[in-house]
Amino acid sequence: MKDNEDAYSSTKNRRAFLKNGMVTVSAATVSPGLLAGGVHAFGQEDEKSGKLTKGDAAILRFLAAAEILETDLWVQYNELGGIQDSEVPGGSGSPPYVAALKVLDADMDQYIHDNTEDEFTHENFINAYLASKGADIVDLEPFRTLTGSKATGSSGKPRLTNLMELTVDTSWWTRYRSRTKNPDFGDTFPQAIPTLAVGKHPAIPRTDDDLTPNDHIQAIANTAGFHFGTIEQGGTSLYPSLAQRVTSVEVLQIVLSIGPTEAMHFQTWQDKAGNAPPLTDPKDPTLVFPNLNTPPFGGEDFQTNLIMPEPTVFLSRSLPVCSIVRPTGTRGAAMGAAKCLTAMGLFRGQSPAFFAALRDLAADADEARRECGERDNHER
Repeated sequence: MKDNEDAYSSTKNRRAFLKNGMVTVSAATVSPGLLAGGVHAFGQEDEKSGKLTKGDAAILRFLAAAEILETDLWVQYNELGGIQDSEVPGGSGSPPYVAALKVLDADMDQYIHDNTEDEFTHENFINAYLASKGADIVDLEPFRTLTGSKATGSSGKPRLTNLMELTVDTSWWTRYRSRTKNPDFGDTFPQAIPTLAVGKHPAIPRTDDDLTPNDHIQAIANTAGFHFGTIEQGGTSLYPSLAQRVTSVEVLQIVLSIGPTEAMHFQTWQDKAGNAPPLTDPKDPTLVFPNLNTPPFGGEDFQTNLIMPEPTVFLSRSLPVCSIVRPTGTRGAAMGAAKCLTAMGLFRGQSPAFFAALRDLAADADEARRECGERDNHER
């Protein structure tokens, strides 16, 4: 992992790796009519912004990349634990894994399916919109090199993300229950599942050997349940954070329309994570899922059915508390999201070029600035 982190944080020319065309536009992912103006390679010295401002195009490209990565991980969850149909084709399901997920909620397979479909629509729409404006789009297919689960039910396709060695940050559980702290003020929060936040843990069965004993596959399903919340709370914050840098009213409409669906996902998964049964993984005794309704948690603010965000400080500690998404600070928001995804081990096994590409997209999005005097075409 250290090599990946070194590549990700390198201070070398962050575009140098792209000059050989390692990341290119895939015309197959966008309607031919939208590409009538020609297809441009993503990752040139200056990506084309078309009719968009440079900053708006950069923000949308980073969001497109984030949605592509989200789609990849949700497809893996759906192949083994969701519903495979014409909307979300792929695997054939793993009955023991599905059963373990249903301990968290009887409708987990349906929720996983719907979340997966949503992410497909987000990535496809954002890239299509970029293309319609003559801007370069994002294609991460050259980085689809990771080996996924070999358990029965998996399609066995190459992956962009790794769900089998996760280090899951569960501090969102306590962050959204705090009435006095906000990460935008630099506040930190304890982990709900401390042992999940260290080590490397599978969130899907790696092989059929992971399907027994019952407490082991349940520990994997519990890990998935908390990982769902970790991923979707990130999107819940990312969209409003980047929206503050958007220039175009139409691009703002896109960001403000997609972002709330991430919040809907997050609230669903926060509710389901609270149903994870307390247990110790028999194949990894260091992984313990405690009863979250008992000390050091429990009580009015930490009961597991508390899924609405508690009011907390916002903008100034001198103002009244307010129920909000947190964090929404815009400085370094994209890079922060990229680093968070990296820290959880989602990209373990990826190439240095992948980390450089992700860093490039994040840096460009964070450099975006709202430009005064800009108007959308439909306003002219």
